[in-house]
Order: sequence, then structure tokens, then C-alpha cells
Amino acid sequence: MGSNPTASAKLLINALFMGFSYKEVFCRMEMILFVGIQATGKSEFYKCHFYKTHMRINLDMLRTRNRENILINACIHAKQPFVVDNTNPTVVDRERYIAAAKDAGFTVSGYYFQSAIKEAITRNEERSGKECLPIQALLATHSKLELPSYDEGFDKLFYVRIGPDRDFIVEEYQDEI
Repeated sequence: MGSNPTASAKLLINALFMGFSYKEVFCRMEMILFVGIQATGKSEFYKCHFYKTHMRINLDMLRTRNRENILINACIHAKQPFVVDNTNPTVVDRERYIAAAKDAGFTVSGYYFQSAIKEAITRNEERSGKECLPIQALLATHSKLELPSYDEGFDKLFYVRIGPDRDFIVEEYQDEI
């Protein structure tokens, strides 16, 4: 899990705390699917929790679905854990990722990021350059956001929110959120 024993231990403790077994942490084929509007902390969460263990698939970087599909297929064929770090607001958006991962024997974990529009707009306004999106983009994504459900094929679901100190608070997902 890396050359930093302290960081590796923290990752293991975090994973065990979130319900993963030791075997799942070290021997797993896993796809993680982020769900949430822009400016809710998804990419930062990836950097904090999965940077050393999972490939990051992100349309902002890859720019086309074709490139995204090539990288996802490479991860699946190599049995490489990966994170899909996009907004994935609808069941239909998530369906293609979940189906491909399940067909390949991957477990599928979902992380829903609290998507309070006012907070996202405030965080977006703190961004600069290309990272600062038009408010209409956030509103459009928010308007089509469908909450994830175990019925979609997720093996595990988590709810992520940003705490008062800008730390991430992760809880097991409840369908009533």
C-alpha cells in the first residue's frame, strides 16, 4: 500500500472502520463511484483517501467518453482498483459503470457527496481559473441529481459531507438521506 508505513496504516484503519475486511483492502478488485454535484469535495476526497490505492477516472482530465472507456477497460483487464470521479447524477449515468464493473467481478462502492446547492456555490466561488464553473452548471447538475440506491447494484454506499473544519465526515449511507 505504499512506502509510508504510517499512511498505509491509516488507510487500513480507515478501510476497516468503513466495513472492509483485511482481504478486501489488500486483495480487492473494486470500482468506486462518486456521486454529487460539482464543488462538493469529490476530487479532494479522492486525493485524501484513494490516491495511493486506486486509479482516478475523470472526464475533466480525459475530455472524451472514448478515452474514459479505454482507461476503464484497462483497469478492469488489469484488475486494478479505480475511482470514477465524475458527478454521475442520474441512475442512467451510473448504470454503465456499475454494469461493466459487476460483469468483471469487481465490487462496487458508492460515495454520495452532500449536494447542498448553496454550499457548493460558495465553494465554487472560492475556486479560480477553469476550476470555477458557471453557476448554471451547478444548478443544471443539481436539478437532475438522483440519490443513489443499493438497488442500482452497489455493494456498499457511503455518505460524505464536509465538516466545519473542512474535514471529510464519512457515514454509512441510509436510503432516507
